[in-house]
Amino acid sequence: MRADRAVLFRLATNERLERMVKGLPGGEVNAWRAASRYVAGRTRDEALSTTDELLAKGHAVSVDLFGELVDDLAAAAKVIEDYLALAAALPAPPADVWLSVDLSHLALDADPRGAADLLASLVSALPPGRRVQVGAEDAARTDGVLQCVLDVAGRGLADRLGATVQANLKRSPHDVDTLTAAGVHVRLVKGAYLEPTGAHPHGEATDIAYLQLAHRLAATESSWSLATHDGRLREAVLLSVGPVPVEQLLGVRPEVLDELRVRGVPTRVYVPYGPDWFRYWLRRVAESRGA
Repeated sequence: MRADRAVLFRLATNERLERMVKGLPGGEVNAWRAASRYVAGRTRDEALSTTDELLAKGHAVSVDLFGELVDDLAAAAKVIEDYLALAAALPAPPADVWLSVDLSHLALDADPRGAADLLASLVSALPPGRRVQVGAEDAARTDGVLQCVLDVAGRGLADRLGATVQANLKRSPHDVDTLTAAGVHVRLVKGAYLEPTGAHPHGEATDIAYLQLAHRLAATESSWSLATHDGRLREAVLLSVGPVPVEQLLGVRPEVLDELRVRGVPTRVYVPYGPDWFRYWLRRVAESRGA
């Protein structure tokens, strides 16, 4: 990984930097101007407007309210209230709209059982055919995230759950098997976190792991999707296993999504919104530096 990319990923978790940039004259305005390519807006209404635009173009959507690292269950309960309001405001089926959430936003670190209860309440509120996609976080939380997802899946809600698996983690083949056996949808990503141990290096090793996991998933005939902007990987998988749904981030190579839809490949766009947009934007900047 290039040094500037690694530095940017570290800065993306630096609250002091965010305060400094936003405190400069014109700092927040200029940062938002750059970030708005990747962010649907600061409010629910803005996210819903973007959702409608993408649906009109034939793309499915997964909507995420920004947030992470909550350590208080009362604050996490307020997050779920906001998510439930979002769920109620989504376009009615058959519009293909899912939700997305990071479990540290639901106080996973402080109260794993409470986080599972909150996730279950959100999943239960969705109509059949919709899912809550649980995001990947750093490797130190992978066990906690997996156990929470399996807990909720075991409550008869597996068909409304999705989990994100990072190809760069060496544990991921086992996690794929565990999730598919539980009936949970798998969203396969390369993985962007800088992990000190237990991970393949970025580049060829992670690409090979991604391909192997894609074929592992295809062999199970489970519900899964490709989430990558790497055209070579995407096409290698599509050519070998057929038209697997492809997921991309809002604002990243949108022309690819349109081309895939013309080819009959199902597409889904991750649509994030909310006031906590700054660090997400820095992560997108870091990723644009390439591996």
